[in-house]
Amino acid sequence: MSAPPLLEIKNLHIDMRSGQERLNVVENVSFSIGAGETFGLVGESGCGKSITALSLIGLLNRPLSVGQGEILFKGQNLLKMNGSELRRLRGNRISMIFQEPMTALNPLATVGRQIAEMFVLHQGSTWHEAERKAIAALAQVQVPAPDKRVKNYPHQMSGGMRQRVMIAIALACHPDLLIADEPTTALDVTVQAEILKLMQELCDQRGTSVLMISHDLGVIAKMCRRVGIMYAGHLVEERAVADLFRHPAHPYTHGLLASLPVLGQRTLDERKPLQEIEGIVPSIAAFPTGCRFEPRCTRATPICRDTVPGPSILGDGSFVRCYHHG
Repeated sequence: MSAPPLLEIKNLHIDMRSGQERLNVVENVSFSIGAGETFGLVGESGCGKSITALSLIGLLNRPLSVGQGEILFKGQNLLKMNGSELRRLRGNRISMIFQEPMTALNPLATVGRQIAEMFVLHQGSTWHEAERKAIAALAQVQVPAPDKRVKNYPHQMSGGMRQRVMIAIALACHPDLLIADEPTTALDVTVQAEILKLMQELCDQRGTSVLMISHDLGVIAKMCRRVGIMYAGHLVEERAVADLFRHPAHPYTHGLLASLPVLGQRTLDERKPLQEIEGIVPSIAAFPTGCRFEPRCTRATPICRDTVPGPSILGDGSFVRCYHHG
C-alpha cells in the first residue's frame, strides 16, 4: 500500500472580491506532493501559481480569500487552523522562498539575526545558541566567511548571496515541505545554476519535499519529477516531467514547449521566428464560460466555448483538461 501524500490539495477555489462581485481567480485546482518529491507548478505570470502557494500557508491578503476546497498537510486541513497554529507551522514544518529576497528580507536587521530568529521561535533556542546556529546555517548554504557575513545587512550582499540567506532561513528548521516561488528569477544564469544545485542537494539530504513554482520549463525539467501546468486559474495538465516534454497533451502545453528556443535547431541564415501562442491571457473579470484557453486554441470547437472540460485520465495519476487532447 502506497504512503499517503505529504500535501494534498483538493478542489481549491480562490476568490477575489471586486465591489459587490466575487471573481474566481483560481478554480478547482487539485494536486498532491509525496514525501521527498519535487513537484513543479508552471504557467504565465498571473495564472495563479503564487497565490495558490500563498494559500497553503495562510498568507493571502484581501481582497483574496479561499472560497472552498481542502489543503491537507499530513492529513490535517490547513484551512481549519487558526492564526497561532499556522504561525507555528510556517517556517517550521512548511517554509517558503519568495521571489525577490531584497523585499522578503528585513532591511533593518542583520541576516544573522533573521536566521537566528527561526531557531528562537521554533526550537526554543536562546539568542546566543541561535546565533551560533545561524553561522552554521550560512556555512551549509556555502556563504563564504559565515562568521563575518552574519553581521551583514541585506543591502551589503549580492543577489546570489541574499538568495542563499533565504534558503538558509527556509531550511533552518528542517521543514517537511519547501515552497520555492521563482527562487532564481533575478539571478544570472551561472548563479541560478549554483542556487538550484544547492537547493537540490540540501533537500535531497534532508528528505524535504518541494513545490517548485516557475515559468521556466528548463528549471522544471532539471528539478522536478512531476509538473502541473496552470492557465488562467485552472490546472490544465498534470504529468510526469519526461512524459510532458515528450508528448504534451494540452494545446497550451504544446504551445509553451513549441515556443522554446532549441540550440542548433535553426541556423542564423534562416532567421525563422520562434513560434508563439496567439492572443492574450483573459482578464479575471472576463474569463470564458467554457475552457479558458478556447479563445487562443487552434483545436477549439463549440463544446470548448460552452462547457468547462473535466479531467481526462492519462495513466499513472496524470490528467489533462481538454476535449481534444493528444
